[in-house]
Amino acid sequence: MEVRINVSRQQVEKVFGLEEYWCQCVAWSSSGTTKSQKAYIRIAYLRKNFEQEPLAREVSLEQGLVLPCRPPEGIPPAEVEWLRNEDLVDPALDPNVYITREHSLVVRQARLADTANYTCVAKNIVARRRSASAAVVVYVNGGWSTWTEWSVCSASCGRGWQKRSRSCTNPAPLNGGAFCEGQNVQKTACATLCPVDGSWSPWSKWSACGLDCTHWRSRECSDPAPRNGGEECQGSELDTRNCTSDLCVHTASGPEDVALYVGLIAVAVCLVLLLLVLVLVYCRKKEGLDSDVADSSILTSGFQPVSIKPSKADNPHLLTIQPDLSTTTTTYQGSLCPRQDGPSPKFQLSNGHLLSPLGGGRHTLHHSSPTSEAEDFVSRLSTQNYFRSLPRGTSNMAYGTFNFLGGRLMIPNTGISLLIPPDAIPRGKIYEVYLTLHKPEDVRLPLAGCQTLLSPIVSCGPPGVLLTRPVILAMDHCGEPSPDSWSLRLKKQSCEGSWEDVLHLGEEAPSHLYYCQLEAGACYVFTEQLGRFALVGEALSVAAAKRLKLLLFAPLACTSLEYNIRVYCLHDTHEALKEVVQLEKQLGGQLIQEPRVLHFKDSYHNLRLSIHDMPSSLWKSKLLVSYQEIPFYHVWSGAQQYLHCTFTLERASPSTSDLACKMWVWQVEGDGQSFNINFNITKDTRFAELLALESEGGVPALVGPSAFKIPFLIRQKIISSLDPPCSRGADWRTLAQKLHLDSHLSFFASKPSPTAMILNLWEARHFPNGNLSQLAAAVAGLGQPEAGLFTVSEAEC
Repeated sequence: MEVRINVSRQQVEKVFGLEEYWCQCVAWSSSGTTKSQKAYIRIAYLRKNFEQEPLAREVSLEQGLVLPCRPPEGIPPAEVEWLRNEDLVDPALDPNVYITREHSLVVRQARLADTANYTCVAKNIVARRRSASAAVVVYVNGGWSTWTEWSVCSASCGRGWQKRSRSCTNPAPLNGGAFCEGQNVQKTACATLCPVDGSWSPWSKWSACGLDCTHWRSRECSDPAPRNGGEECQGSELDTRNCTSDLCVHTASGPEDVALYVGLIAVAVCLVLLLLVLVLVYCRKKEGLDSDVADSSILTSGFQPVSIKPSKADNPHLLTIQPDLSTTTTTYQGSLCPRQDGPSPKFQLSNGHLLSPLGGGRHTLHHSSPTSEAEDFVSRLSTQNYFRSLPRGTSNMAYGTFNFLGGRLMIPNTGISLLIPPDAIPRGKIYEVYLTLHKPEDVRLPLAGCQTLLSPIVSCGPPGVLLTRPVILAMDHCGEPSPDSWSLRLKKQSCEGSWEDVLHLGEEAPSHLYYCQLEAGACYVFTEQLGRFALVGEALSVAAAKRLKLLLFAPLACTSLEYNIRVYCLHDTHEALKEVVQLEKQLGGQLIQEPRVLHFKDSYHNLRLSIHDMPSSLWKSKLLVSYQEIPFYHVWSGAQQYLHCTFTLERASPSTSDLACKMWVWQVEGDGQSFNINFNITKDTRFAELLALESEGGVPALVGPSAFKIPFLIRQKIISSLDPPCSRGADWRTLAQKLHLDSHLSFFASKPSPTAMILNLWEARHFPNGNLSQLAAAVAGLGQPEAGLFTVSEAEC
């Protein structure tokens, strides 16, 4: 017999409530009663929230990985399965993975193919639940390749150096893996034996006169003998001559000898006649060619190319200005850079300085009148081969004509200037000097290992001109100066186009051609040779940091539902800020938050940016991931201009104008900054004045006394008073201590006038806003008998 009964949930709950209940079948007959086992009935469910969800992980290659997952509470208990990029993970097909009893996914050895989004799925008869996806990134740390063979010794004679290199390609860093530690180049000293050219020993005595009426003498190539690849002696080792004054008597030759001599003489006469005929034919052809060239000159009479010809011999000056009001001829005598191709009259474009190498003679450079605009100057320079590497705009360039009184060049709003002190240019000479700022992508600056560009690339010239005093080149840098964290070098481009280390900061020699005063945000380079310069740093530890300036820009006017916020990550220098401000003006952007500074360390970790806490009812982000990321090397190299990320937001309606959110910018395991954005996108412009570009001292070029804060006569009195040593210590050394420049005493002492060097550096650091009264007080406090002469007011100056 089979008995069936249907009981609804509502019937049971009405009698027994919400507690669990059971059913039992009872059968009876005359023989008795029997009961079945109890069947317990429970309501099935599966809660929504996982008790533990998998989290994003970053693991190295071949490292073990465990992703935990505790499914939601449910009846019956949920079954768990894993998805990799929405594909089912089947341990039966992939022996590298398995699922534990606690439902955790275990990857025995991480592979690159295991980089994916992993999702834990829980299901029972009621529902199916998915956890949040966990992004797993399998990264590869870089490994060094084997060392190359040692290069050939750099010196063909004597002591030199040789190097070998390796690359971080075994394997190369991948998915944010660490870069190789250590140096990629090794150098070692080497020595090469110098070649010794052979030289003749003295001649021996003449031998006795022989039967043929000659005697001889000999010498040997042994004083010294050639060795190490040296050249052999030139000439003969045996010398013979007649020893009887041509009075030797020989027997008469036969008729055959006479015929031979007559034949030889006839052949010689024929050859001479043939040579004369060839010379005459050549001369006539040359005359015809010359006449053709002279006649054709009428075809080119309408062209006026830039002349490169010897100037008048009665003027030895470098640059001489003619009185013509329309064109001025500037004459330079001497070599700007050594040429390799001889005195050719043509200029050749090279990968070197702004001025290509000129010959060793005198050349004439034509330029416009002094009243021409800067654009005319650049357009003229751009037509000459040796100026083609100059920027085509005038905002990144300054130029002027200077004599022994000196002056100053400035590129406004960049922090870049060139101070030409008095008497730096020899008296009687006039130079036209330029100062140029280059974009990193326009100039190839090779960086090795952990090196990074810390300053703008700046050119001043023309290179090769004679200077009798160091000029001072001032430029910003973005490094956090620390002797334990940085190795700083000043690089200069040679005439051939290669970059050379001309100064290692901290290891300067007082008599060196270059010297540098490094401050928190700027460096001042003393140099007696003009050229192209850049400050490069090499991190000595992970504590080495660069200052990044963070700027947030957004459209000034928004007519659509989409709204873009651009986050710039720049070097903390004036020139980088100027470039972005000019770019945003062209794009119609406005600053929406006060700029912040972030210290970016050499830790090989990337820079991340994210946006949070937006009101979901008014705004939403169109970003598909939780954050954006800028690779470490893009930030650290310094070669990327306008480095930024864009966040695209969408407002609910055109009437939505108030935006409130947070923007986070941070380096992984490093420093970070948070911006609290709260403004009206249609009418809020309160941050616009923060980036108003101010003029730096007026015109880009200042000539003569107007370029200096210290009046010329007072400067000369200070120099003549403080240069001589003083037993009481009231000399230039005490002035350097008062101005906090006593760390450079050895450099100042190596110059003919230490006081002049101190005053020049003060001028470079404090123009145009320097407090002259403080300098006067420092000089007056030295206790000199004539100190009253130096105490001047701002009005008197």
